Amino acid sequence: MNTLNKTLALIALASSSAAFAATDFDTLDVDGNGAISQSEASVDAELMSQFAELDTDGNGELSKAEFSKA
Repeated sequence: MNTLNKTLALIALASSSAAFAATDFDTLDVDGNGAISQSEASVDAELMSQFAELDTDGNGELSKAEFSKA
């Protein structure tokens, strides 16, 4: 059920016109786990284009510190 809720939240965020201009860490961190996954970042094309470079520890997520370098 938790995965379903996350999926629905991502769909709602992606369908929002504001999502494409989202640059706020907390807005992009849909599941509230303190990191931005590639799935969460996918709503922001500019962030996705920098994701691999920003993910300095290579864990597939952006911490708040990594995101702040965007």
